[in-house]
Amino acid sequence: MKKLYLSAAVIAALLFSGAVLTSCDDDDDKMPDNNPITITFENVTAVKNYVQSGTFDAAQPGGTTTIVFNAGKGQTLMFATMYGYSNDLFFAPENPGLKLYNDDGTPRTGDVSAAVQLWDNGTRVNQKPGPDVTHPGTAEVGNVTQITDGRDVAGNTYLPASSLMKLTLAYDAVKSEFTLTIANISSGTANETPFSAGVWVVSNVLDGDLIVEKPFFEKDQKSSTQLTALAENGNTKPYTDLITPQTGIITTLSPAIVVIYTGDTNPIYTLGQKDAQIGLAALAQRGDPSQLVTSLGKLPQVKHIYTTGDDMADPGQKMYTQYEAAEGDKLAYALMFGYSNDWFYANESAVNPLSRGDISNNVVLLDDGTAVSQYPGAGNAQLIFGGTLMPEEQPITKVGDTYPVPSPKNVIKVTIN
Repeated sequence: MKKLYLSAAVIAALLFSGAVLTSCDDDDDKMPDNNPITITFENVTAVKNYVQSGTFDAAQPGGTTTIVFNAGKGQTLMFATMYGYSNDLFFAPENPGLKLYNDDGTPRTGDVSAAVQLWDNGTRVNQKPGPDVTHPGTAEVGNVTQITDGRDVAGNTYLPASSLMKLTLAYDAVKSEFTLTIANISSGTANETPFSAGVWVVSNVLDGDLIVEKPFFEKDQKSSTQLTALAENGNTKPYTDLITPQTGIITTLSPAIVVIYTGDTNPIYTLGQKDAQIGLAALAQRGDPSQLVTSLGKLPQVKHIYTTGDDMADPGQKMYTQYEAAEGDKLAYALMFGYSNDWFYANESAVNPLSRGDISNNVVLLDDGTAVSQYPGAGNAQLIFGGTLMPEEQPITKVGDTYPVPSPKNVIKVTIN
């Protein structure tokens, strides 16, 4: 059996020259010269800015409100709520948002009030804060500025934001789920104020970076229409109208394994049965097909094995390999849903390797049953966050509707040419 892994530079050069890559073939070092067959896996995921977003309730002095969300290492929570007894002030963390994990990778819990700041939206002249503030007030053309040293540009004074708002984080490690409790502790202070309903987002991650590092505003720059509606009136609708379509699960795709075999049994997986411990778990959990290649190469019904290389496919990218097959052969494939704990895409029924065209309607998303699932793209145990999986022993099943995962056709396109 020959297995070939190429560097990114070599792959790029070959792609540019029009060459097609075969990364593993267990019989022959060369493909047939006549009419080679190519299978292509394309990541057609629509990139979304946020993995989760939502609104939270208003909080009167002495009251509390909560935000429940998922996040992995490196992700942050951005939220904003109006200082109710003002013309256009709002509470929010600094960009990119509330830090959720310590530098050593452990989740932050307890009092994190120091993260909240008080901001001036720069669109209304600030009256003395209090219940007698008139709305909408006098318009001004300014920038979003942080209120520092307890005084705004009009000379009005304010206690530190953390003396008006208390933030407390709790964490569920199994779900990788945080609960942020926002307590209005302004009662009886010189700056007693209600907090309006608010908005929040958790940015998606791609290639190790937050897709959006400044979700709601940029310091010392003009405010947006959406933030202005929130800061002046406590109106969350313009924000939800903006961020809801920008919110969704995205994923990378691991290198695919492609198997040409005979007989009636898919050698990669059996729905309803537990993982056979021949390497599928390594593919489903880490995107590594190498162990599966070795194991399948020992099966008499397996004629050829191929992989698409080493690299994950980001949204918009393709992976492919050539293969050879004869009349009566069948084709099976599998590749990891990259932003999961142990999910993989595969063909639901046997594929005729001599067919041509789009075979995406035969793709199914499966849970390998070997690791506890978390919210895709926001689970700290997942590969993209370098986490440690929590083992389980369950049968291989189709992924259900626990999470709002896009349908397979909206994530992966598989074609044979």
